[in-house]
Amino acid sequence: MQNREILPPPMLRIGPLRWLKDNLFSTRYNALLTFLAVVFLYLTLHPTLEWVLWHARWDAIPANLKLFLVGIYPMKDVWRVWVCVYWILLLLGLSGGLWGRLAREAALIVGSGAILLLLLPFSWMERLWILGAVLGLFGGLSIGWLLRERKSWRKDVIILWALSPLIVVLFLGGLPNNPLLSPVGTNQWGGLMLTFMLAIVGIASSFPLGVLLALGRQSSLPVIRWISILYIEVVRGVPLITVIFMTSIMLPLFLPAQVRVDQALRAMVAFALFTSAYIAENVRGGLQAVPRGQIEAAKAVGLSGMLTTFFIVLPQALRVVIPANVGQFISLFKDTALVFVASLLDLFGMAKSILANPDWLGRDREVLLFIAFVYWLFTYFLSRMSRRLEKALGVGER
Repeated sequence: MQNREILPPPMLRIGPLRWLKDNLFSTRYNALLTFLAVVFLYLTLHPTLEWVLWHARWDAIPANLKLFLVGIYPMKDVWRVWVCVYWILLLLGLSGGLWGRLAREAALIVGSGAILLLLLPFSWMERLWILGAVLGLFGGLSIGWLLRERKSWRKDVIILWALSPLIVVLFLGGLPNNPLLSPVGTNQWGGLMLTFMLAIVGIASSFPLGVLLALGRQSSLPVIRWISILYIEVVRGVPLITVIFMTSIMLPLFLPAQVRVDQALRAMVAFALFTSAYIAENVRGGLQAVPRGQIEAAKAVGLSGMLTTFFIVLPQALRVVIPANVGQFISLFKDTALVFVASLLDLFGMAKSILANPDWLGRDREVLLFIAFVYWLFTYFLSRMSRRLEKALGVGER
């Protein structure tokens, strides 16, 4: 029998006028809603854009850009921050070249954002640093693309990603008795750098702890189950600002006098403990969504309870709760503004300290709009990567 090639269906090309008619003016009610929406957008955006372009005084942003980015980190050691940025961007570029479309798209989005930074009023030296970061990212992307057939490189890049937190902390915090990497206390960290550190450490710590709590809540051992339930319910019933206050102010009261815990570390612990309770509830919902028949089938083929959980149940549960977990991570990123309780100046705290300066009185709207845009930029990036990951894994599809 002769095999016939099956042709794909013809592509439908819809012009702009047809698209407008089908989506915005298909009925009289849709046309009325479209007209009202256009009027509302005009009345809202016209004065806003007029103020942004002509009346706003943006001089406070470039004058305090260093404070917004790294806080009061010593100026002579800012090169260490750039080295950490180069390292992360190089790994991101390598990941984009070695792995699939998702990692590559993330690298391209970050690279495009770095190129747009060149339009901001930086000095020539800072522009050279940014240009070097762009070259490092796309250089890593090119190297990864050339080495994409060598599977062993993927393991090496994963190991480098795992070592990155230690490398970044050593570079930013410094080493004792080292003239090149002189110690810099976390009380001098601030701005966007501190926001990133709190968010990344909080996310990386809360996720595995939340998964363990979810599994503990489903455990058949009463002691483990009730301890997990008690932890989750107590933490979820307390505001985050209270947890930060407890870890930053009251925790030293319960420790020996000679034991001193770093202030930023206390805040990171607070974020990890608080977020893990919500992650645990998200994962528990995913565990309950896995059909019971798959567990019984795994037992029928001889898999133990641990193997069934880690290779059958948990991957499906984590896949289902990707949107909820990413939403929780976005919330954590924005909640870092609460670290003012611990006397730490993140991006929002640094903005408030700048506005307290008499030289910048009356710049409240400009400064707050700037940091709101920064928060939105990174939360939108997380949201977009989440949607791409859901699409790649087929979340919500049968």
